[in-house]
Amino acid sequence: MPQSNVPAFSELVADCHSSAVHLEMRDAYGVASEADDISEWRARGTITPESVERRRPWLDLVRRTVDRGVVMRRARIVSTPVSEYIRYEHAGTYLNVAAGELVGWLPRRLASGLALPGNDLWLLDDRLIRFGHFTGDGASAGHELCDDPAVIKACGTAFESVWELATPHAEFTI
Repeated sequence: MPQSNVPAFSELVADCHSSAVHLEMRDAYGVASEADDISEWRARGTITPESVERRRPWLDLVRRTVDRGVVMRRARIVSTPVSEYIRYEHAGTYLNVAAGELVGWLPRRLASGLALPGNDLWLLDDRLIRFGHFTGDGASAGHELCDDPAVIKACGTAFESVWELATPHAEFTI
């Protein structure tokens, strides 16, 4: 069940010392904070300077975190051909990479043999998971923290399995 008292991600990652890994498994998200960015990308076919500025808090957080020695990795499992949303995400991922985040892409058909968690997640220092819950339409439905060692181990193994098969962003074409 999503928790209402989950600290902001920036607070959680501030206590991170070695690794922060993110597993994304949806083909579309409907997060309200991205609405302007997606609309501009659709209209112009590129990530706009305004979009870059709206992302600045995230990009600055990534830079600060990586500068402290934390390795940030993001693995995305995507259906192919990719959805419009994934094309949008791919178009802006260069910003994440420039900020210091490592990003890999795994076509969903290559993930069939993997045991995967039911929700997107951030795993911080192999000690805490922040699950992201979403509605069927992709809107955020809250977050949940988990520090159960068995769940952490299973999710860590799942992430590493995806990462091992994933294509680095610079080599992944859509």
